[in-house]
Amino acid sequence: MKGMQPPVCTVGGRDEITMDERIVALDIGDIRIGVAVSDPSRTIATPAEVITRVGWGPDVRRIREICDRYETTLVVSGLPLNMDGTEGFQAKKVRDLCGQLEKAGLHVFFQDERLTTVTAEDALLEGNVSRPERRQNIDKIAAAIILEQWLNENQH
Repeated sequence: MKGMQPPVCTVGGRDEITMDERIVALDIGDIRIGVAVSDPSRTIATPAEVITRVGWGPDVRRIREICDRYETTLVVSGLPLNMDGTEGFQAKKVRDLCGQLEKAGLHVFFQDERLTTVTAEDALLEGNVSRPERRQNIDKIAAAIILEQWLNENQH
């Protein structure tokens, strides 16, 4: 089917991954980017921060700075697939930004992110988090869910 991509793939073709290297995960939206990070053993995904989108150049530089802080070049980006598994306009925008991350020296993997924001919202509601706090935290919680899913599917 045209537009179908496997939920997990590489942009840069990197096959070897150092097992003690952290992974930064992104939930890329039009206004904000949620960021999460793994521990070095890759067992825990922790919400880290939310980046307010400015433009490709500043966004890529900010993501690169975060990766440098965590001493990694590995990034997992949520890929917003349609419910039937095909890629639409939003997935193309995510792939385009991730292409720029690759040019900045990062190695990007994709993870199907269908329903991660819904899962994050449900978790925050269950925790009785106020609406303003949910708005501030949902993107980084969604990034942590994306990272957890990727870690679970890519255990070696």
